[in-house]
Amino acid sequence: MQLYNTLSAEERAALIDEAGKQRLTLSFYAYAKIEDPKKFRDDLFIAWNALDALGRTYVAKEGINAQMSVPAENLEAFRETLERYDFMKDIRLNVAVEQDDHSFLKLTVKVRDKIVADGLDDDTFDVTDIGVHLKAKEFNQILEDPNTIVVDFRNHYESEIGHFKGAITPDVETFRESLPIINEQLKDYKEDKNLVMYCTGGIRCEKASAYFKHQGFKNVFQLEGGIINYAKQIKEENLESKFIGKNFVFDHRLGERITDDIISQCHQCGKPCDNHTNCENEGCHLLFIQCDECKAIMENCCSTECQEIIHMPLVEQVKLRRGVKNGNMIFRKGKSEKLKFKHSGELSDMPLAKAGNDIPEAVKPKDIRQKIKIKKTLLGKAEHYFVKAGIGQFLIEKDELKINDKIIISGPSTGNQELQISQMFVNGTEAAVAKPGDKVTLALPFRIRLSDKLYKVLD
Repeated sequence: MQLYNTLSAEERAALIDEAGKQRLTLSFYAYAKIEDPKKFRDDLFIAWNALDALGRTYVAKEGINAQMSVPAENLEAFRETLERYDFMKDIRLNVAVEQDDHSFLKLTVKVRDKIVADGLDDDTFDVTDIGVHLKAKEFNQILEDPNTIVVDFRNHYESEIGHFKGAITPDVETFRESLPIINEQLKDYKEDKNLVMYCTGGIRCEKASAYFKHQGFKNVFQLEGGIINYAKQIKEENLESKFIGKNFVFDHRLGERITDDIISQCHQCGKPCDNHTNCENEGCHLLFIQCDECKAIMENCCSTECQEIIHMPLVEQVKLRRGVKNGNMIFRKGKSEKLKFKHSGELSDMPLAKAGNDIPEAVKPKDIRQKIKIKKTLLGKAEHYFVKAGIGQFLIEKDELKINDKIIISGPSTGNQELQISQMFVNGTEAAVAKPGDKVTLALPFRIRLSDKLYKVLD
């Protein structure tokens, strides 16, 4: 009985590409009383693995929360695995606005204490006693009511790139932080205001709606299916979007565009931008907003300190990370003194630019970044890593690669590894020069991944 992944992410990505079949990225959740979460978890893994379903799922005694990638041809069979359970009959599957076959490359189903950590220890709190669900048209209408207060129950790095107009956007990093803050802020409006809430897919505001009903709020509403379902409905029904900007998502895309409005800034130069990235330094991995120009100059790093670290030998980088606790002190979500244009908690409904348009020179800030230290040119990309032999294969897409050239192999997990070519095989034969279209294999002292890029260092 297989209850674990047998393929690496790289191998799985290669199989997906070879199959050439459409996959759907989707999410769903359900609150329910699950007596045996571990057995529930095991049964789901076996059923989903057989359907080539991938993704990240949490199960607990209070329910299930899942983000998945499913072959389109297996969607109905996947739905059947859910509807075997009474509490998931006719469950809504939130299909992503933008599709990516590589959104998830592993299947993980984990047992947790709660599917949404809330910090509550109250046996009288009934998570199934929820507020009124609103569809997109109803949600738009209630937002027009001056008696309405709308609250974003996502975190600061999510609301920064997109939110509903006029929403309260708590400056928090976790859902559990937002509950007491909003409860205190709105304590005088329990009787006479419409408390309307939303989140990405509905799971957080569903729990929040139950919590605020438990706290005595009389008129509690929530956006059914969250922003994901809202975006789908306004498109299908040709409705005005009251949401502006991007919807942050928790797969490698980090965002789906809902409107062309760009309401946030590059955290390094201040240029209008809403593309999130993670710092290239594995010991930092800071989530922040970075424009393409800063990405090139700063080599995907959040600071000059991290930029220096990624050029150290891998063994030195590992030494720097050793003994440092991996937590919010390292893997922070966009808050750092190094980021000069981070405006957490100071959000605006006014667009700074439109996606797809060139930014006028007049609104571009002065370049305050350090100059690039290493000049390089992109040669190609990684295609395979032969684990037992320790050999990496690359496709050369432009320019030439020669013996004695210095190269950099770069990727989110690999870091930036600098080498000098002393021997290489081109299309299976030892050679001194590789040209565009050639497949090159190199003996490497480290593992590479399919997302890695191959660069040549320029003099």
